[in-house]
Formats: sequence, structure tokens, C-alpha cells
Amino acid sequence: MNSRENQLKAFDRLLTIMDELREQCPWDKKQTMETLRHLTIEETYELGDAILDQDLEEVKKELGDVLLHIVFYSKIGSETKDFDIADVCNSICDKLIHRHPHIYSDVKVENEADVKRNWENLKLKEGKKSVLEGVPKSLPALVKANRIQDKVAGVGFDWEEPQQVWLKVEEELQEFQDEVKAKNQEAMESEFGDVLFSMINYARFLKINPENALERTNKKFINRFQYLEEKAKSLNKNLKDMTLAEMDVFWEEAKRLPKQ
Repeated sequence: MNSRENQLKAFDRLLTIMDELREQCPWDKKQTMETLRHLTIEETYELGDAILDQDLEEVKKELGDVLLHIVFYSKIGSETKDFDIADVCNSICDKLIHRHPHIYSDVKVENEADVKRNWENLKLKEGKKSVLEGVPKSLPALVKANRIQDKVAGVGFDWEEPQQVWLKVEEELQEFQDEVKAKNQEAMESEFGDVLFSMINYARFLKINPENALERTNKKFINRFQYLEEKAKSLNKNLKDMTLAEMDVFWEEAKRLPKQ
């Protein structure tokens, strides 16, 4: 691995290149924080894909893309004299030191739960009116639910045992089924949301990341369905003309394939 000196040289090289691009490249010169925003989100999702695929070479590349965006925003901030990359780095350093008093002060902690509880309490002391203020409004609903539950648990608002959460899941499932039988569309949607919220909570107790779990299932389904498409094509068949029984044969084959 690279020495700290080489790491700093590499970062300095990136800053220099960013200065040059901002001054000389027509595309880079035009960019604003607003135009970069959707690209940053896209890069973050690409990083997430690489992590789930356990493709470390791709993770390295995608981390570079994300780092470029951080440097780009900082460069724009320096042009308006609002902040630069040093301010960004010092800001997160100060936050980390302040929120880790068990490392940089004399606070004692017993476990990870104590650390998270201290973190949320410190945020409230910093002026936040709610522990949920830090949850971005634009987060996808599934990710947002997980973050909401994680944050309130950090201040002690939580179940004690996984079995209690599972009982809540069963309760919500029953309420959902009751509305399905009643054919009340609005109530069905509300109760279905409660089912999802309780399942996400149960996943948290089992230390399962629901977003990762669902995305792995998405990838698994895509792989199996594409296998089904390929098998049908090899037989000169159209999926629309095949029976479910015929398709199920290939589906079961796909399930037996490695890493499916």
C-alpha cells in the first residue's frame, strides 16, 4: 500500500487536475453544484452496485468518481469564497472529534449502542430539534425507513427483543389482510406501508440491511429471468407464447446455476 506521503501527493495531484479542468475544459467550466447533483447521486449508486457485486477493482474506480465530485464541489465553493477542500476536511475532522468523546475525551462506553446513543445526544446538544432532522427528505422510502428506525433507536426508542418486532410484523400483516378483504384501496396502501416498515425494523434487529437484501434479490431475479429469455431464444420460442409450466422448467434450472 502507498505511504501517507504518496497518498497526500495523489490527493494534491487530483486537486491540481481539478484546477486545470475548471480553467481549461469547456464542460467543466460550465458545471454548477446544481448540474452536478444528479451525477453525484448516479455515481453513488454505481459505487453501491460495485460493493454489492464485491468487485473491488470497480469499487476503487467508483470511489475515485465520488472523490472527484467532492473535490469539484469544493472547487466551486472556493470560487465563491464560501469554502474550499481544506474547510471541508477540517469540518468533518472537527465533527468526528466532537462526536467521539470516548476517543478524544474521558467519556466511557461499553459497546456500539453506547456510541450511537452518545452520537445522537450530541447532535441534539448542537442545536438540532429532532434526531430525525438528519434524515434527507429525498432518500428512497426503504432507505429512509431504515435510517429513521436506526436514529430513534439511538436515543432508546426501540423494542427490546426481535420476537417483539416479529409479533408486530404479524399484527400488521393481519391488519393488511383485513383491508384487502374489505377492498379498501386507500387503507390497503396504508397498511401495506406499515407491513414494510415493520419488516424493515425486524431486519434491523437481525442485522440485515434491507436495501442490500432487496437489491440482491433484484439482481438474482434479473439473472434468472435473463437465463429464461436466453433458453427460450435458443428454442426459437417467444416468452409470450409459452405456458407458465414451460417457463417454470427453465426458471428452476436457473435457480440451480452457481451464484443465482
